[in-house]
Amino acid sequence: MHSAPSILTPDSGPSPERPEILESPGGGRDRRKTRTWMLVAIVAAVILLALVAYLTIGRKSPTASNSTVALSKNPGQVLRLKGTTEAVQSRAILAPLLSGQQVGSLTIIHLTPAGAKVKKGDPLVEFDRQAQMRDVVDKRAEYEKLVAQVAEEQAKESAARAKDDSELKQAEDSLRKAELEMQKTEIVSRIDAEKNQENLDEAKATFQQLQETYDLKRKAALAAIRILEIQRDRTQQTMQHAQSNSDLMQIHSPIDGVVVLNTIWKQGTMGEVQEGDQVRPGVPFMQVVNPAEMQVRVLANQQDFPILQSGQPAKVRLDAYPELVFPARLDQLSPIGENGDFSNKLRSFVVIVSIQGNDPKLMPDLSAAVDVDISGKTGSGSTKAAASGAETGARSGS
Repeated sequence: MHSAPSILTPDSGPSPERPEILESPGGGRDRRKTRTWMLVAIVAAVILLALVAYLTIGRKSPTASNSTVALSKNPGQVLRLKGTTEAVQSRAILAPLLSGQQVGSLTIIHLTPAGAKVKKGDPLVEFDRQAQMRDVVDKRAEYEKLVAQVAEEQAKESAARAKDDSELKQAEDSLRKAELEMQKTEIVSRIDAEKNQENLDEAKATFQQLQETYDLKRKAALAAIRILEIQRDRTQQTMQHAQSNSDLMQIHSPIDGVVVLNTIWKQGTMGEVQEGDQVRPGVPFMQVVNPAEMQVRVLANQQDFPILQSGQPAKVRLDAYPELVFPARLDQLSPIGENGDFSNKLRSFVVIVSIQGNDPKLMPDLSAAVDVDISGKTGSGSTKAAASGAETGARSGS
């Protein structure tokens, strides 16, 4: 027989065979919060891993990331470089170096002012030449004296040669006469024959002695004359050096251009030379530049250098004259870098920018800013190449 199922009423308790699970009203809400925090933790972990990976890649190629950031922040794709203007054609003017003299300084008595236009051959500067002219006069007088001495010795030698020639001729005639007398030995007395023999021996000895002394006298006279000639020639060279030193006291312009005075150390201070100042020999105190063709010499660091190439257009602005803007073009790029001022691992590359156009205010030694148009180098491929080149330069520098 089957027993009837038990009926539970609300007042009756739970059956011991089927325990009832009781849930609190806030249990589902707690589970949802737990899932939310787990999702937040996972997202935070993913973000942290991404940040760590980004920083690691950034440390491995800082130059490339910096170049990319720099290009992204430069919407006009213009790279600015700083440099100094200089003339393509210029000549340095040095104080003359005098030959054969120890000169401490040279005094300027005439000077072409700075900024003056000169042509080739025009006088630029003139130094005091009194000392050189005095040397020329003294050496010329000494030279003329030696010339007279040489002529006097040559005249004496000519007279002595004529006298010796006459004596030698007489001795030769005496020898011939003695030889003729010896032919009479058979017809003369014995005493006369012995006298003739003695005369012959004496004539031979005299003639032989005159011959030997004749050659010695000629050699001695030629040696004395040669000594005077050497002294004369040396004095002549000294006189010519003094004359050339006097000619060096006036300097002429080697090219057409404009006069630029350099700043040098003079009398305990730095400044430009003036008339009456003293300049040491060999000091470059002046330049003659041709302003028709000007250029700017700039230094590009190893980060900016890979995106530069010859022929890129640029614009040059002078710091002294902001209103002047000149079109320009990159002309030369140095293939070898120079050590930086603060670290040997940093490299700087010399870049020559040729200026197109001219202006009277455009002079050498002016600070200038060069804006290089790098728009043709900022594509995706070019940017990667620039970053790769910059990274390679950084590795080679380190």
